[in-house]
Amino acid sequence: MSDSAGLQCVSPYAFEAMQKVDVARLAALSDPELRLLLPCLVRMALCAPADQSHTWAQDKKLILRLLSGVEAVNSIVALLSVDFHALEQDARKEQQLRHKAGGSNGESILVSQLQHGLTLEFEHSDPLRRLRLTLSELLAIMNKVVDSNGEFFLKSSELFESPVYLEEVADVLCILQAELPSLLPIVDVAEALLHVRNGDWFLCLLVANVPDSFNEVCRGLIKNGERQDEESVGGRRRTEALRQLCQMNPSQALNIRAMVVEECHLPGLGVALTLDHKPDTADEAVSPLVSYVSGLLLGTNSKVRTWFSMFIRNGQQRESSSVLWQMRRQLLLELVAILPRSRSSRVPNGGDMEEESVSGYSGLREEHVVKASALLRLYCALMGIAGLRPTDEEAEQLLQLMTSRPPATPAGVRFVSLSFCKLLAFPNLVSTPEQEQLMVMWLSWMIKEEEYFESAAGVSASFGEMLLLVAMYFHSNQLSSIIELVCSTLGMKIAIKPSSLSKMKTIFTQEIFTEQVVTAHAVRVAVTNNLSATITGFLPIHCIYQLLRSRAFTKHKVSIKDWIYRQLCETTTPMHTQLIPLIDVYINSILTPASKANPEATNQPITEQEILNVFQNSTGVSRQRYSLTTQLLILYYILSYEENLLASTKQLALMQRKPKSYSAALMDQIPIKYLVTQAQGLQQELGGLHSALLRLLATNYPHLSQVEDWVCEEEVTGTLPLLRKMMLPTNTCRYTQSQLHQAFQKLPSSSPRLMRILEHLTLLSPGDLIPYAEALTGSMALLLEPAVPRRILQTLNKLWMGLNTVMPRRLWVMTVNALQPSAKLLRQQRYTQNDLMVDPLIVLRCDQRVYRCPPLMDIVLHMLNGYLLASRAHLQSHLKETADFDRQIQNVSNLGVSGAAEAPEVTREELKNALLAAQDSAAVQILLEVCLPTSEEQPLGETEGVLLCDLREVQCLICCLLHQMFIADPNIAKLVHFQGYPQALLPLTVAGIPSIHICLDFIPELLAQPQLEKQIFAIQLLSYLCTQYALPKSLSVARLAISVMGTLLTVLTRAKRFSFFMPTLPCLVAFCQAFPPLYDDVAALLVQVGQVCASDVATKARDVDPLIARLQYLKEKPGDVVGTGGGGGSSSKLKLPQKTAEELGGADPDVQLCYCIEATFMDIISSTLHGL
Repeated sequence: MSDSAGLQCVSPYAFEAMQKVDVARLAALSDPELRLLLPCLVRMALCAPADQSHTWAQDKKLILRLLSGVEAVNSIVALLSVDFHALEQDARKEQQLRHKAGGSNGESILVSQLQHGLTLEFEHSDPLRRLRLTLSELLAIMNKVVDSNGEFFLKSSELFESPVYLEEVADVLCILQAELPSLLPIVDVAEALLHVRNGDWFLCLLVANVPDSFNEVCRGLIKNGERQDEESVGGRRRTEALRQLCQMNPSQALNIRAMVVEECHLPGLGVALTLDHKPDTADEAVSPLVSYVSGLLLGTNSKVRTWFSMFIRNGQQRESSSVLWQMRRQLLLELVAILPRSRSSRVPNGGDMEEESVSGYSGLREEHVVKASALLRLYCALMGIAGLRPTDEEAEQLLQLMTSRPPATPAGVRFVSLSFCKLLAFPNLVSTPEQEQLMVMWLSWMIKEEEYFESAAGVSASFGEMLLLVAMYFHSNQLSSIIELVCSTLGMKIAIKPSSLSKMKTIFTQEIFTEQVVTAHAVRVAVTNNLSATITGFLPIHCIYQLLRSRAFTKHKVSIKDWIYRQLCETTTPMHTQLIPLIDVYINSILTPASKANPEATNQPITEQEILNVFQNSTGVSRQRYSLTTQLLILYYILSYEENLLASTKQLALMQRKPKSYSAALMDQIPIKYLVTQAQGLQQELGGLHSALLRLLATNYPHLSQVEDWVCEEEVTGTLPLLRKMMLPTNTCRYTQSQLHQAFQKLPSSSPRLMRILEHLTLLSPGDLIPYAEALTGSMALLLEPAVPRRILQTLNKLWMGLNTVMPRRLWVMTVNALQPSAKLLRQQRYTQNDLMVDPLIVLRCDQRVYRCPPLMDIVLHMLNGYLLASRAHLQSHLKETADFDRQIQNVSNLGVSGAAEAPEVTREELKNALLAAQDSAAVQILLEVCLPTSEEQPLGETEGVLLCDLREVQCLICCLLHQMFIADPNIAKLVHFQGYPQALLPLTVAGIPSIHICLDFIPELLAQPQLEKQIFAIQLLSYLCTQYALPKSLSVARLAISVMGTLLTVLTRAKRFSFFMPTLPCLVAFCQAFPPLYDDVAALLVQVGQVCASDVATKARDVDPLIARLQYLKEKPGDVVGTGGGGGSSSKLKLPQKTAEELGGADPDVQLCYCIEATFMDIISSTLHGL
């Protein structure tokens, strides 16, 4: 907008003087500059000030002296002498009149009928009329702005266009706004001035005379502005006005620019203010324009990004005088300024400049590298996000910059990476054969210089890895991965079409990086030292991972095992996220050939010796050579390798391949549990490694991932043990293993000293206890001697459980060997880990005294449970290892006979399950036998002390283990109860094993067994279950049992009848006690049994009729019988048949059964009435 061209404008110096009321600076202004500020200065001199200080009084005198020589002051004083109150009243009446008339320019109260033009009237008028003329014109424009609904118009006003009276009109305007602020809000006046010619000049003068309103005016103009200012005349006029305001007050330009971004209005203004801004201290790194535009396009505010992108897209269609083209011109100048002179063929738009040679390759200067990187990212954002279409000149200069060669610094590495990604993102920048040749030469230079850059710049992630990675992606046609890589490196999301990469793919795969070159180069790349998640960028590990995935190493017979091993040894926390996928794909390349045609095309596994080297001193006190991360990754590799090997057995058998499995001896030397425990405290640093290890443990080593172990570990490694360890003084006495061993040997006299040593050891962490493990376990047998204090046993148990959290397998073997009976110790029979996994029952072949030592029995049961789980996993893996090879042999031998191959597989699985079931049930039966009191313990059975004895504690421990076993596998409970066990243990098992209620599910099946002993056991077990679990299900099973007893009565012979009913009749008392509704069925059964027995007795001429009569009477009127005899009578009646039976000890069995029936009746009646 050139309306105000040639007019005197307010300088920044003058505006600052007005803003600060700096009289000395005002006095230094020239007369033309001072003339523009007279309205404010005159009002300042004439109006009563709020500041009554002496300083202001002196300043006011200076202002008066300053104004005394200016002729125009008189006219302004005359303007101020008007009655503004009356003027405001007339103005408001005119506004009301205009509203009634619908905004038409009819009669005016402020101005009577004009005889001449507005300019002549203004010239001939007195001050009051001048004010009225200007006010009337201004109000008319303001009303039209309100009625225009945002549509821009340009009002032709003679008053505001006459160059002769511009200064006088400006004086009137400033006086009006200052004296009538409620009628003429300055923001509304500013908005109206945009619609007249010279409006920007008037606006600057108005704001200069009211400097405090600067921000208010600017914010109002921006809020009312267009979203895209370049597209309309009004937007361009508004932008130009605001631009001139900021030129008048440059210190606020950046604040106004921030308002533009905040409101998302007038994007051209933001760019224009940035172009106008001249920073006090020039930043050599990045220019203000690059910073501003990059911030808009690459910031996190999507609304701002979309708004500015629309400005770029729309602005490309306008002529070259637009703000966008000014911005592009400035950016191009900045780009050319940092190009090496031999690379810049010409200055933009400088056709008269002689072209220079482009064959030279002088490098990019170091101080320009950061600026060049920023420019590259900005052009990427402009082209990729905002849709900028570069001109030929821009494309040429960009390519020259991208293919320049920076110095070997971290910033230089970053620049090369950005340039390379920009080439991939915008391959259309390379359009001519010469440019393509230039790009190929630059890429070749990258390959050649990559190693030097990495070493000289001191960075781990160089552009060489990115080159290699892109080459691999091109070979495997993973174009989407290349796009992700480019967007990640550039730090912005760009829409790249995969089809646009076809030219680059051809160059990479055929000219620069053939697949064989890629694999050969990758192996020679040095591993990343101390690889961790803190090292960002694209590393050699990314390249190796992609090559392993595409099976390039096996295809070209390149060994990668050593590189992977070296990289795993060079890792630290926090763990890099690419390590676990690398191990997984490496294991897959070892086990699965690249093609069926070449089954030998696989990678080599890491050797056992290399693995052992990693784990040397892994749990010792000496300094570890390898980091914990390395050891955990190698452990993950071994476990995952073994799991994948078992899972791939079938496919390997078909290919007649059998990769080598790692030996059990190697696994025994790796502290698996210790490492996993260490990893538990580093889950944040290890990412998903800890959970992956837990999954592998649960699958392949279930005995190392028992739930109760995790619970126990909380007691050993929780807060309380930590506090106890903190209380341990640093200068405390440390006991040696030999001192501990000597204290054990001198028991029981050394009990106090041994107790002190053991209490000290409890303050140590489990890892620090490892050196004492052999001394603790080797002396366990000595604790079985009498007079050993219980506290020592309990402390030893606690220490053992602590060691179990870090070295369970080795600890178990040492403990089993230490607790062997003395006879075996003399023979020096030492069991190994493999012996105990094959036969877990070895654990129970210990010294018999252990069975009455609860702290040691707790240890034995813990080991037994672990080895039972280990044996199950061992047999399962053994089955997988051999079954598929055996089936392959079977298939060959049967020469294709259908169905013959499946039979051995089914048989092997059944045999394994049968062996495991026999093993588990044998362990349960042995433990139940341990629960029986010995001959020495029998007399204690009648005393109260039985609840406090060692036997009772051992029984509780055993019942707890059996409960866990029954929950884990209910089939074990079924098998054990089908086998049966002593009836004396039923009260213990039913009360001590909560999960035994599952027996109710299979008791009907047990009752249906043909063996009389199993039926008797079932009824006895059911009687205790009904008492313990009086459930509806128990009632139905009890009814079934009574029915079965009635059925058996009709089919059993006389001898079997006695054998069956004598032990089962007392069970009927429990049925009736638990379920009174069964009384009728039980009484009927008893009468029925009594009748059968009485009839047999009658055949031998014995008189038993009184017995039958008594039974009938007892059934019908039980209360009368017991009631007549009183409490003592019922007791005597109950014992009478038993006494008779004893007298008839060798008498007829039927007679004994008859008296037993009567005794059962009396017990039922007694218990029923007692319950009521």
